[in-house]
Amino acid sequence: MNLKLNIKAAMMGLAAVGLGATAAGAEQLAKIREAGQIVTATDMHYAPFDMLVQGEYQGMTKDLFDEVSKEIGVEPVYQDIPWPAELPGLEVGRFDIVIAPVTITPERQERYTFTPPIADATVSLVGRADNDDLRKPEDIAGKRVGVQQGTAQFRQLQAFGETLGGVDVREYGTTDEAYADLAAGRLDAVAGSLPNLTYLVKNRGDTFALFEPASFGEPTYFAWVLRKEEASESFAAAIHDAMVKMTEDGRVQAIQEKWLGTYTELPLEVPAD
Repeated sequence: MNLKLNIKAAMMGLAAVGLGATAAGAEQLAKIREAGQIVTATDMHYAPFDMLVQGEYQGMTKDLFDEVSKEIGVEPVYQDIPWPAELPGLEVGRFDIVIAPVTITPERQERYTFTPPIADATVSLVGRADNDDLRKPEDIAGKRVGVQQGTAQFRQLQAFGETLGGVDVREYGTTDEAYADLAAGRLDAVAGSLPNLTYLVKNRGDTFALFEPASFGEPTYFAWVLRKEEASESFAAAIHDAMVKMTEDGRVQAIQEKWLGTYTELPLEVPAD
């Protein structure tokens, strides 16, 4: 099934998988606590944040959100939704929160409420380990570069490519598909967030290598997304308080080190747009 059909099917099925998502206009945190669950949406094909391992949902996002849910006192309900269907589904109230890592941008801040950052999202590049011709970001001029569609990394890659006189940008539904084409020689590089690509190289260093330097563009962050409405304010505040507590007691650091191999201190407030 192609991506368009996947997205269409996901959107048609959102009502069925809502599992009691909060209706617009209701006080969201109270409804969540009454239901005893937070209904989430994420794309489980975005290692190391979200992935399916032998059918089991794992990753840095899950570990973080498990702890947030404990602090709020409810159970998380995890749903695997294609990325292009997540924000539209959130807007119509099919789930409470999007926990797929979403890059904070000024445009998105006008439309959505963000939690404090959960990770660095600075756009970076990875190539094949056996290709010594492409090693610095400027080397992608005129080359085939894959990137997940609909992401902030896609837009940053396009803008960077324009400064180089053009890049052949190829869009993919998932990063796994882009990595497969890179390994097969159908791409020259893949653009993504630094944590994703660091994890890829850590686990498949015989096939892939980070550019040197790997990153380009302005530093950015990943966060989770709620609806931008008065009813969501208490829910957003509860998540903020949980993440502050988890940062202070070391849980955030432990989870980062487990999945990324290193710890990056993150802002405890949403960066200004």
